[in-house]
Amino acid sequence: MVTVRALVRRPSPRLAEGLLTHLERVPVDFELAQRQWQQYVDALTAAGWSTVEVPPVDDCPDGVFVEDTMVVYGNLAVIARAGADERRPEAAEAERAVAAQGYRIAHVTDPGTFDGGDILKVGSTVYVGLGGRTNQAGIDQLRQHLEPLGAEVVAVPVQKVLHLKSAVTALPDGTVIGYEPLTDNPAAFPEFLAVPEEGGAHVVLLGEDRLLMAASAPKTAELFRERGYTPVVVDISEFEKLEGCVTCLSVRLRS
Repeated sequence: MVTVRALVRRPSPRLAEGLLTHLERVPVDFELAQRQWQQYVDALTAAGWSTVEVPPVDDCPDGVFVEDTMVVYGNLAVIARAGADERRPEAAEAERAVAAQGYRIAHVTDPGTFDGGDILKVGSTVYVGLGGRTNQAGIDQLRQHLEPLGAEVVAVPVQKVLHLKSAVTALPDGTVIGYEPLTDNPAAFPEFLAVPEEGGAHVVLLGEDRLLMAASAPKTAELFRERGYTPVVVDISEFEKLEGCVTCLSVRLRS
Protein backbone atom coordinates (compact mmCIF):
# COMPACT_ATOMS: atom_id res chain seq x y z
CA MET A 1 0.00 0.00 0.00
CA VAL A 2 1.33 3.43 -0.93
CA THR A 3 1.88 5.88 1.90
CA VAL A 4 1.13 9.47 0.92
CA ARG A 5 2.50 12.44 2.80
CA ALA A 6 2.86 16.11 1.93
CA LEU A 7 5.30 18.70 3.19
CA VAL A 8 3.62 22.07 3.70
CA ARG A 9 4.75 25.40 5.15
CA ARG A 10 2.63 28.20 6.60
CA PRO A 11 2.59 31.57 4.84
CA SER A 12 5.02 34.22 6.01
CA PRO A 13 3.59 37.48 7.40
CA ARG A 14 5.58 39.07 4.54
CA LEU A 15 3.67 37.04 1.93
CA ALA A 16 2.51 40.15 0.05
CA GLU A 17 6.19 41.00 -0.67
CA GLY A 18 6.71 37.81 -2.68
CA LEU A 19 8.69 37.99 -5.90
CA LEU A 20 6.78 38.67 -9.12
CA THR A 21 8.02 38.05 -12.65
CA HIS A 22 5.06 38.08 -15.04
CA LEU A 23 2.26 39.69 -13.00
CA GLU A 24 1.63 43.21 -11.77
CA ARG A 25 1.59 43.51 -7.98
CA VAL A 26 -1.87 43.75 -6.41
CA PRO A 27 -2.89 43.77 -2.74
CA VAL A 28 -2.79 40.42 -0.96
CA ASP A 29 -5.16 39.72 1.95
CA PHE A 30 -2.92 37.88 4.41
CA GLU A 31 -5.71 36.73 6.71
CA LEU A 32 -7.58 35.30 3.74
CA ALA A 33 -4.37 33.65 2.52
CA GLN A 34 -3.98 31.97 5.91
CA ARG A 35 -7.52 30.57 5.69
CA GLN A 36 -6.98 29.43 2.12
CA TRP A 37 -3.75 27.70 3.10
CA GLN A 38 -5.54 25.83 5.89
CA GLN A 39 -8.31 24.80 3.50
CA TYR A 40 -5.67 23.49 1.10
CA VAL A 41 -4.10 21.44 3.90
CA ASP A 42 -7.54 20.23 4.97
CA ALA A 43 -8.26 19.07 1.40
CA LEU A 44 -5.08 17.00 1.40
CA THR A 45 -5.98 15.50 4.77
CA ALA A 46 -9.53 14.69 3.66
CA ALA A 47 -8.07 12.83 0.67
CA GLY A 48 -6.01 10.61 2.97
CA TRP A 49 -2.71 12.47 2.93
CA SER A 50 -0.67 13.02 6.08
CA THR A 51 0.73 16.54 6.20
CA VAL A 52 4.11 17.42 7.67
CA GLU A 53 4.72 21.07 8.50
CA VAL A 54 8.11 22.43 7.52
CA PRO A 55 9.13 25.08 10.09
CA PRO A 56 8.16 28.55 8.88
CA VAL A 57 10.65 31.02 7.45
CA ASP A 58 8.96 34.29 8.26
CA ASP A 59 11.69 36.40 6.65
CA CYS A 60 11.10 34.66 3.29
CA PRO A 61 7.93 35.98 1.64
CA ASP A 62 7.79 33.06 -0.83
CA GLY A 63 8.45 30.33 1.74
CA VAL A 64 4.90 28.99 1.52
CA PHE A 65 5.73 27.76 -2.00
CA VAL A 66 7.64 24.87 -0.44
CA GLU A 67 7.66 22.72 -3.59
CA ASP A 68 10.38 24.95 -5.01
CA THR A 69 12.89 23.71 -2.43
CA MET A 70 13.39 20.24 -3.94
CA VAL A 71 12.45 17.49 -6.33
CA VAL A 72 11.75 14.00 -5.01
CA TYR A 73 12.26 10.92 -7.19
CA GLY A 74 12.08 7.46 -5.67
CA ASN A 75 13.79 7.63 -2.30
CA LEU A 76 15.98 10.60 -3.25
CA ALA A 77 15.31 14.28 -2.54
CA VAL A 78 17.44 16.65 -4.60
CA ILE A 79 17.58 19.95 -2.73
CA ALA A 80 17.29 23.04 -4.89
CA ARG A 81 19.63 25.95 -5.28
CA ALA A 82 16.97 28.54 -5.99
CA GLY A 83 17.16 30.64 -9.12
CA ALA A 84 16.42 33.77 -7.06
CA ASP A 85 19.04 34.55 -4.41
CA GLU A 86 16.36 35.78 -2.00
CA ARG A 87 14.77 32.32 -1.91
CA ARG A 88 17.84 30.24 -1.07
CA PRO A 89 17.31 30.39 2.73
CA GLU A 90 14.03 28.48 2.26
CA ALA A 91 15.79 25.18 1.53
CA ALA A 92 17.51 24.31 4.82
CA GLU A 93 14.44 23.51 6.93
CA ALA A 94 12.77 21.77 4.00
CA GLU A 95 15.85 19.55 3.62
CA ARG A 96 15.72 18.61 7.30
CA ALA A 97 12.01 17.85 7.03
CA VAL A 98 12.33 15.52 4.04
CA ALA A 99 15.39 13.81 5.52
CA ALA A 100 13.34 13.12 8.66
CA GLN A 101 10.85 11.30 6.42
CA GLY A 102 13.59 8.85 5.44
CA TYR A 103 14.69 10.28 2.09
CA ARG A 104 18.27 10.29 0.87
CA ILE A 105 19.59 13.77 0.12
CA ALA A 106 21.51 15.22 -2.81
CA HIS A 107 22.11 18.84 -3.79
CA VAL A 108 22.37 21.02 -6.87
CA THR A 109 25.34 23.29 -6.33
CA ASP A 110 26.89 26.44 -7.82
CA PRO A 111 26.73 27.28 -10.73
CA GLY A 112 23.57 25.21 -11.07
CA THR A 113 20.14 26.54 -10.14
CA PHE A 114 16.69 25.02 -10.14
CA ASP A 115 13.29 25.57 -8.55
CA GLY A 116 11.07 22.58 -7.84
CA GLY A 117 8.24 24.28 -9.69
CA ASP A 118 10.21 23.70 -12.89
CA ILE A 119 9.99 19.90 -12.50
CA LEU A 120 7.14 17.84 -13.97
CA LYS A 121 7.31 14.07 -13.47
CA VAL A 122 5.30 11.92 -15.88
CA GLY A 123 6.09 8.28 -15.25
CA SER A 124 9.85 7.89 -15.57
CA THR A 125 10.16 11.08 -17.63
CA VAL A 126 11.22 14.19 -15.72
CA TYR A 127 10.56 17.37 -17.67
CA VAL A 128 12.63 20.32 -16.46
CA GLY A 129 11.83 23.89 -17.42
CA LEU A 130 14.84 25.81 -18.70
CA GLY A 131 14.17 29.47 -18.05
CA GLY A 132 14.48 32.26 -15.53
CA ARG A 133 14.86 30.13 -12.40
CA THR A 134 16.43 26.89 -13.65
CA ASN A 135 19.62 26.98 -15.70
CA GLN A 136 21.41 24.44 -17.88
CA ALA A 137 23.97 23.66 -15.19
CA GLY A 138 21.13 22.84 -12.81
CA ILE A 139 19.53 20.53 -15.38
CA ASP A 140 22.85 18.80 -15.99
CA GLN A 141 23.24 18.14 -12.27
CA LEU A 142 19.66 16.92 -11.95
CA ARG A 143 20.33 14.50 -14.79
CA GLN A 144 23.39 13.16 -12.94
CA HIS A 145 21.31 12.59 -9.80
CA LEU A 146 18.14 11.18 -11.36
CA GLU A 147 19.18 9.13 -14.38
CA PRO A 148 20.86 6.42 -12.23
CA LEU A 149 17.41 5.92 -10.65
CA GLY A 150 15.84 5.25 -14.07
CA ALA A 151 14.60 8.73 -14.90
CA GLU A 152 14.85 10.35 -18.31
CA VAL A 153 15.47 14.07 -17.83
CA VAL A 154 14.09 16.23 -20.66
CA ALA A 155 14.67 20.00 -20.80
CA VAL A 156 11.84 22.16 -22.14
CA PRO A 157 11.79 25.95 -22.63
CA VAL A 158 10.02 28.24 -20.17
CA GLN A 159 9.73 31.91 -21.06
CA LYS A 160 6.04 32.84 -20.85
CA VAL A 161 5.56 31.92 -17.17
CA LEU A 162 7.58 31.70 -13.96
CA HIS A 163 7.97 27.91 -13.79
CA LEU A 164 7.23 24.93 -16.02
CA LYS A 165 4.35 23.92 -13.73
CA SER A 166 2.95 27.44 -14.01
CA ALA A 167 2.18 26.34 -17.57
CA VAL A 168 1.62 22.57 -17.49
CA THR A 169 0.96 19.63 -15.20
CA ALA A 170 -0.26 16.11 -15.99
CA LEU A 171 -3.34 13.95 -15.52
CA PRO A 172 -3.12 10.45 -14.00
CA ASP A 173 -3.02 8.88 -17.48
CA GLY A 174 0.09 10.90 -18.36
CA THR A 175 -1.63 13.48 -20.56
CA VAL A 176 0.07 16.83 -20.08
CA ILE A 177 -2.43 19.67 -19.60
CA GLY A 178 -1.78 23.33 -20.18
CA TYR A 179 -3.24 26.70 -20.99
CA GLU A 180 -1.94 27.02 -24.52
CA PRO A 181 -1.28 30.79 -24.64
CA LEU A 182 1.19 30.35 -21.75
CA THR A 183 2.79 27.09 -22.90
CA ASP A 184 6.03 27.70 -24.78
CA ASN A 185 6.09 24.42 -26.70
CA PRO A 186 3.09 22.07 -26.41
CA ALA A 187 4.78 19.77 -28.94
CA ALA A 188 7.43 18.95 -26.33
CA PHE A 189 4.96 16.52 -24.78
CA PRO A 190 3.72 13.30 -26.45
CA GLU A 191 0.14 13.91 -25.29
CA PHE A 192 -1.05 17.48 -24.71
CA LEU A 193 -4.54 18.65 -23.75
CA ALA A 194 -5.30 22.36 -23.92
CA VAL A 195 -7.50 23.64 -21.08
CA PRO A 196 -9.70 26.74 -21.29
CA GLU A 197 -8.40 28.61 -18.21
CA GLU A 198 -4.96 29.46 -16.89
CA GLY A 199 -5.78 28.09 -13.44
CA GLY A 200 -6.92 24.83 -15.00
CA ALA A 201 -3.39 23.95 -16.04
CA HIS A 202 -2.46 23.01 -12.48
CA VAL A 203 -3.55 19.79 -10.76
CA VAL A 204 -2.27 17.74 -7.85
CA LEU A 205 -2.97 14.01 -8.21
CA LEU A 206 -4.65 12.93 -4.99
CA GLY A 207 -5.29 9.32 -6.01
CA GLU A 208 -8.40 7.47 -7.13
CA ASP A 209 -8.79 9.87 -10.08
CA ARG A 210 -9.20 12.86 -7.74
CA LEU A 211 -7.59 16.10 -8.90
CA LEU A 212 -6.87 18.96 -6.51
CA MET A 213 -7.28 22.17 -8.48
CA ALA A 214 -8.05 25.87 -8.14
CA ALA A 215 -11.53 27.35 -7.93
CA SER A 216 -10.50 29.87 -10.62
CA ALA A 217 -11.00 27.25 -13.36
CA PRO A 218 -14.63 26.04 -13.33
CA LYS A 219 -14.74 25.30 -17.07
CA THR A 220 -11.66 23.13 -16.77
CA ALA A 221 -13.15 21.33 -13.78
CA GLU A 222 -16.13 20.42 -15.93
CA LEU A 223 -13.80 19.21 -18.69
CA PHE A 224 -12.09 16.91 -16.20
CA ARG A 225 -15.42 15.58 -14.96
CA GLU A 226 -16.32 14.71 -18.54
CA ARG A 227 -13.08 12.71 -18.73
CA GLY A 228 -14.01 10.72 -15.64
CA TYR A 229 -12.03 12.60 -13.00
CA THR A 230 -13.26 14.08 -9.72
CA PRO A 231 -12.07 17.65 -9.16
CA VAL A 232 -11.38 18.66 -5.56
CA VAL A 233 -11.61 22.43 -5.73
CA VAL A 234 -9.86 24.90 -3.42
CA ASP A 235 -9.78 28.69 -3.54
CA ILE A 236 -6.15 29.90 -3.65
CA SER A 237 -6.81 33.39 -5.04
CA GLU A 238 -4.29 35.13 -2.76
CA PHE A 239 -1.49 32.79 -3.86
CA GLU A 240 -2.43 33.13 -7.53
CA LYS A 241 -1.75 36.86 -7.15
CA LEU A 242 1.86 35.86 -6.44
CA GLU A 243 2.22 33.45 -9.39
CA GLY A 244 1.43 30.49 -7.14
CA CYS A 245 -0.74 27.47 -7.84
CA VAL A 246 -1.92 24.26 -6.15
CA THR A 247 1.24 22.33 -6.98
CA CYS A 248 3.73 24.72 -5.37
CA LEU A 249 2.04 24.75 -1.94
CA SER A 250 3.25 21.24 -1.07
CA VAL A 251 5.85 18.58 -1.73
CA ARG A 252 4.10 15.27 -2.33
CA LEU A 253 5.82 12.17 -0.96
CA ARG A 254 4.66 8.72 -2.12
CA SER A 255 6.32 5.63 -0.70
